[in-house]
Amino acid sequence: MTLKISIDPAVGTAPYEQLRAQIAGQARSGRLPVGYKLPTVRGLAEDLGLAANTVAKAYRALEADGVIETRGRNGTFVAAAGDAAEREAAAAAQAYAERVRRLGLDKAMALAAVEDALRAAYAK
Repeated sequence: MTLKISIDPAVGTAPYEQLRAQIAGQARSGRLPVGYKLPTVRGLAEDLGLAANTVAKAYRALEADGVIETRGRNGTFVAAAGDAAEREAAAAAQAYAERVRRLGLDKAMALAAVEDALRAAYAK
């Protein structure tokens, strides 16, 4: 298994977001297995022709999402992301359900709001 990343400067998406999305996709699909050691920030930045801060920003976002974990001087590894991501999504859904109930929205209105938000998020 090897990390395959392609950054396209011609698209409207920021390089850090392209990197984040590709690593997350490969980790969640199983192409990068749990425990796979990612390159260092500087090493990956050099390989991709990016600034180290760009790679570091992507790694921070991936770590916040539970996709990767940093083990100090041992490096950065693919985490068991599915479980963490699913737990976080369930917690967010629960908080949303409680909030829309307090606002007095019915189920159809709450679901429509979620569908609109997801459509906008995935259109980016």
